[in-house]
Amino acid sequence: MKNKKWWKETVVYQIYPRSFQDSNGDGIGDLEGIVSRLDYLQELGIGAIWLSPVCKSPQDDYGYDISDYQDIDPMFGSLEDMETLIHEAGKRDIRIIMDLVLNHTSDEHPWFQEAKKSKDNPYHDYYVWRDGVEGTPPNDLGSTFGGSAWEWVPEIGQYYLHLFSVKQPDLNWENPKVRQEIYNMIYWWIDKGVGGFRLDVIDLIGKEPDLKITGNGPNLHKYIRELSKATFQKAEDLLTVGETWGATPEIAKLYSNPDGSEFSMVFQFEHIGLDEQEGKGKWDLKPLDVMSLKKVLSKWQTELKGDAWNSLFWNNHDLPRIVSRWGNDGEFRIESAKMLATLLHGMQGTPYIYQGEELGMTNVQYAIEDYRDIELLNFYKERMGKGYPERNVMESIYAKGRDNARTPMQWDTSDNAGFTRGEPWIKVNPNYKHIHAEQSLNNPESIFHYYRKLIQLRKDHEVIVYGEYELIFPENQDVFAYTRTLNGTKIFVVCNFKGYTTELPLQGQLAQTNQLLICNYTGDMTESELRPYEARMYLSHD
Repeated sequence: MKNKKWWKETVVYQIYPRSFQDSNGDGIGDLEGIVSRLDYLQELGIGAIWLSPVCKSPQDDYGYDISDYQDIDPMFGSLEDMETLIHEAGKRDIRIIMDLVLNHTSDEHPWFQEAKKSKDNPYHDYYVWRDGVEGTPPNDLGSTFGGSAWEWVPEIGQYYLHLFSVKQPDLNWENPKVRQEIYNMIYWWIDKGVGGFRLDVIDLIGKEPDLKITGNGPNLHKYIRELSKATFQKAEDLLTVGETWGATPEIAKLYSNPDGSEFSMVFQFEHIGLDEQEGKGKWDLKPLDVMSLKKVLSKWQTELKGDAWNSLFWNNHDLPRIVSRWGNDGEFRIESAKMLATLLHGMQGTPYIYQGEELGMTNVQYAIEDYRDIELLNFYKERMGKGYPERNVMESIYAKGRDNARTPMQWDTSDNAGFTRGEPWIKVNPNYKHIHAEQSLNNPESIFHYYRKLIQLRKDHEVIVYGEYELIFPENQDVFAYTRTLNGTKIFVVCNFKGYTTELPLQGQLAQTNQLLICNYTGDMTESELRPYEARMYLSHD
């Protein structure tokens, strides 16, 4: 098998450190807490941990505003704690994937502190500045978090660009000194033993703000190839993944070229927008159309074949919990969580599990004062200011707010779900009394153990990693089914996406000729129908 790579054969687990495990009682998760839970992750069977940012930061955007790339924020621990985590994870054959934010820094980074002193300062050109008049920004570019993307600095009579928070000034990638500083920093982390990097909003670094081009700018791939050559390609087999909201399959083939000139893989988000109203934003809700999901996921499976590599994910720190979003977090929480896992883990690409997904953790419905996310709070303020009914605004927040993913990990039934002995930085989901890791570990039929089996199946059957994908029954409105084929071995994955019993395509042929690898129901199954949210994976040999 050509082009075999460890990162194609593993499963990655994302940790949002602030919410994973607190070790010192300050209510915020930390590196020592993660180290204390490595045995849990080893039992799950994952091969890498993607760690959301832990570098020094004022935490305006919860770590995605970095003030020192080569130090750890004291709330998470020390550089020594990070080295301990890398070492202890390595002893369990788990690699650490760092989350790097290279599009912008914090406004408290020493570079920006110098840059805003004068136009002649050697660091001034590390950021994107434009002349102007106070109150009249250079153009109408908007910030992702609301308002203008330009901020006036009266001391020097210029605006700086911030595509995110006003406290996150954009770096100027046209400046070769900036690029070299970044390469030196990345190599410093490679020397520390990290196993790879996730590159936050990396498709914005080639921006042309005067032309109002943010993503996929004309120099984007030139910059990424230079970055890769100067850093990733000099190291031993790193996993690198770019966050690319604007990717198409054609662009993904550049990012994830098998020649290794850019990244190992990308996160693309086309499927993530399927429950948004056409032409609107993430807060404007519509029900998921299963036919659209089949079409989009199948497109990415078939069009990248042999030319690039997929990342497979339902959840991350920015997205709501998948069992609440596209499953059923009430009567069929366990069944639908397992079905969604089966559908994703049978596909070609590297699966990512977000903390708590393996427990079937759900969305929350808090009062507005209990939320913490800057994006969510800005949305509430903006919509309320425009006179939207509060009920509708809160409905959007319950469905799509980023804090759904950021409530503390639910370990057991003790106070604060075993996350902290202090006051948690954000409220724990009240359902932790019956959804928690301790119970899941002790129940062989739990969602946790189902994920563990899926991870083991990927290790045992090369066809799941490298097999060719084909959608079957494309017109079936209820069932998402596909095959994977490699050297005479085939798997069938059949998933009922609905909360009612539906006819099983193939009418009995599956069970007669194939070995059942996994099913999310116990007990006898029928060959003619699928129960609500039922999922099965079969194996056959020619």
